[in-house]
Amino acid sequence: MQSNAQSPGLSDHPFAIRSSVSARQARRIAVVEGISLWLAVLLFFAIQPVVADASERGERREEGAGAFHFIDQQTGGKQPATLLRTGYTVEVGGLIADTRLVQSFENSSQQWQEGVYVFPLPEQASVYSLKMTAGERVIIGKIQPRDEARRQYEQAKQEGRQAAKIEQQRPNLFTTRLANIPPGETVSIELRYQQAVRYQSGEFELRLPTTLTPRYIPGEVIAETVGLTGWQGGWAVPTNAVPDADAISPFTVLPQDIDSTSHVAHVELTLNAGLPIGAVTSPSHGLHNTWDGNTVVVVPKAGAILMDRDLVVRWAPVRGQAPLAAVFHETWQGEDYLMTMLVPGLENTEQLPRELVFVVDTSGSMAGESIRQARASLLRGLDTLAVDDRFNVIQFNSQTTSLYGEARPASTANLSQARRYVRGLKADGGTEMAGALAVALAEQRPEQDHRIRQVVFITDGAVGNEAELFRYIQDHLGQSRLFTVGIGSAPNMHFMREAARFGRGTYTSISDLTAMEQPLAELFGKMQSPVLTDIVTDWTADTDAEVLPSRPGDLFQGEPMVQVVRGQSPSGDLSVSGRLPDSSAWQQRLPLTETAPAKGLHRHWARAKINQLMDQSLSGYINEENKSRVIQLALKHQLVTRYTSFIAVDKSPVRPADMPVATDHVPTLLPAGSEQAMLRYPQTATPAALLMALGLIGLLPCIALMMLRRRVFE
Repeated sequence: MQSNAQSPGLSDHPFAIRSSVSARQARRIAVVEGISLWLAVLLFFAIQPVVADASERGERREEGAGAFHFIDQQTGGKQPATLLRTGYTVEVGGLIADTRLVQSFENSSQQWQEGVYVFPLPEQASVYSLKMTAGERVIIGKIQPRDEARRQYEQAKQEGRQAAKIEQQRPNLFTTRLANIPPGETVSIELRYQQAVRYQSGEFELRLPTTLTPRYIPGEVIAETVGLTGWQGGWAVPTNAVPDADAISPFTVLPQDIDSTSHVAHVELTLNAGLPIGAVTSPSHGLHNTWDGNTVVVVPKAGAILMDRDLVVRWAPVRGQAPLAAVFHETWQGEDYLMTMLVPGLENTEQLPRELVFVVDTSGSMAGESIRQARASLLRGLDTLAVDDRFNVIQFNSQTTSLYGEARPASTANLSQARRYVRGLKADGGTEMAGALAVALAEQRPEQDHRIRQVVFITDGAVGNEAELFRYIQDHLGQSRLFTVGIGSAPNMHFMREAARFGRGTYTSISDLTAMEQPLAELFGKMQSPVLTDIVTDWTADTDAEVLPSRPGDLFQGEPMVQVVRGQSPSGDLSVSGRLPDSSAWQQRLPLTETAPAKGLHRHWARAKINQLMDQSLSGYINEENKSRVIQLALKHQLVTRYTSFIAVDKSPVRPADMPVATDHVPTLLPAGSEQAMLRYPQTATPAALLMALGLIGLLPCIALMMLRRRVFE
């Protein structure tokens, strides 16, 4: 009984209980504090090399020597990044521009390197030649099926032989691979490609892209590709929507991140339009122009230009001499090729009421100058609405939202509300473009509503799933017409052009706020003008001739109809007919006997034929017969395609067998005007480890404070 009484008797003495508990808490706190102290010491020694590395990187940045390095995958050591220098020599004859592009890769490190560079070319560029120069050695490239070119390149790389390979990722996106660049030496490759010059409203335009906006990659990550090496090397990983995401996502850096002599381009254009040129201008760069009769030599005023934006050059004939028709001729391997250009003289008629849907991209890639251009473009479009028109505004990023549930009348009150809405648009989030297209194309008008339905898509086109979007436009367009406005200093013009083609519309681009009025006025002027539809061409001569495109698309005011034909001699007439909006017939004839000589028409025809065959892949599948035809055409006309690549391989090894070779993925520059949130650094090129370590250190005072609070209040 006494013992039992003692036990409950302890409850009568709370001070004794608290003393016992406080002693146990003190011991626990002492243990935690000891562990925390040892963790802090270990963490200090762990981050010391990272801090030193960050300090060294900062010192190099201050010295201006460029801070972008790559990590040797075998030794783990840092090596100077490969330096890139580029030269463009462009000759324009008629409607074809031929470009000699030289890319020089300087290995500034002390070990053998492989340089990998993902770079843009003009949409529909036809790459037809490759030459590699290493010292006094010049190796001419050959066109091969893509898999065979890869095999030859990998074999040469492993055997220590120098090799270069050019591969197409998109019609406007290519990859250069250059194996076994000796330490301290430079290896150059020379590409030749041609492109069609755009002609509209009496003005010619040529665009030379030098960088690209990082593309949004939708879809779910393909698990089996994570952690793979070899041909991968971008900042993105493959997804079910973009299986080649790693191949189209080069790292993106700032000019101050690299050597001051890298990523600069020398450009010279020679314009020979076959008629007197009155003016040469550029919305992107200052130009220095030298006239010699009908020929003009054009160079940037700044000399070498930074590769952070597209170079856009426009030229117009002397007033009153703008061409309305032209015929060009080439004979290649015994076959005749003709290219015809005809500008229909469409006159303004009474405007029909419209339903105009504006779709604006407000994703993160549009932040900075691009969103300001987009807002200004949209406000300019709202100004074109008439009292009988209806309209809506749709914005998209990771989500799609509309100003109205459906199109509303263009009343003063509705337009005022829309302008306030547009001025408040901000850029953030992903580029989920499919949802915006679904909303814009779903609002089809009733049959009794005779309004013309037009969709204006304002975007930088920075997406990786272009084919999926083209397929959606093709399948869901209905009675609408889709027009695209390319925004920013480096828009995806392949998307702009093809989306407009599948959308039965046209396209333009804005590269600078101060030069936006002319292209927007032309675009909205076309949208308010009559359209020539149901166009049919009749070539009266050779029956075996193959004309491309076989059925021309609709023509807007100021736009030419351009066709290229194989197997047609320069004789007879070309008859063109169509239908105007009032259902009246339109017809015009073009003699084929008065031709101007041209080069590269056979390549232009082959590219058009390949594009026709590749349109099948929008359905997700191209049959083996058409794939074989693409390869045969590419091999015959020496063209890089999705299924063919150029490969140049030296015969003799230059790298000793016991010397390893490291791969350096050469970055692109962040497009001018973009926010730094769009930077895409390699994991090893940023102080991420330092930031994580500093974050962990910052947690230690918080833990100590929490323990101190418990110690005080308990």
